[in-house]
Amino acid sequence: MEKHKFVGKNKEDAINQAKISLQEVEENLIIREIGEQKSLFGKKIEIEVIEKRNIKPYVKEVLSNLLKDLGFEAKIEIRSSKDTPIYTIYSDHDSLLIGKNGRNLNALFTLVNQMIKNEIGETYKFLLNVSDYKEKKEKNIEFLARRLAKEVKESQVAVKMDSMNSYERRIVHNALSKNKYVYTESIGEEPNRAVVIKPKEEEK
Repeated sequence: MEKHKFVGKNKEDAINQAKISLQEVEENLIIREIGEQKSLFGKKIEIEVIEKRNIKPYVKEVLSNLLKDLGFEAKIEIRSSKDTPIYTIYSDHDSLLIGKNGRNLNALFTLVNQMIKNEIGETYKFLLNVSDYKEKKEKNIEFLARRLAKEVKESQVAVKMDSMNSYERRIVHNALSKNKYVYTESIGEEPNRAVVIKPKEEEK
């Protein structure tokens, strides 16, 4: 990851130098103040700058190198959904990469996510997929949510689903957001946070 350093009489001056040099607006830059330089003429501020456009290919590079280190030969494709990059891995060992209930895939995502955060100093939003695993899982979660919603409607008794990560909970919330008979709530603390499907009160 290429990082640029600039020194100015204050942080604003250093940022202006970065914008001029890189020909970018500030919102397209990740800026971190890294220190002060003192001299007979006063102090100056040093900043470190990363161009956001370079992060997407860098994540692919990190993921590719990590998979090689783990002994996997894989192809990685990038597409975007609602401005969120999705990195899809294609290999001859999909089941091993995914693991039981997606545990290996989640662990791989957590590792890459932390590596990127350590490098750029903040969280970078992206998704990780293996072949069409996410699409199949999303359909399964939606099917389960709708089936449970039907049961809640008929019984008028709330149902708590198994613990899910934020991505999976969002699938449930979205699937039932327009349901006339039930509504959803997330309860608990990570990593045991879960969705509860509750009956709506009948309008009198």
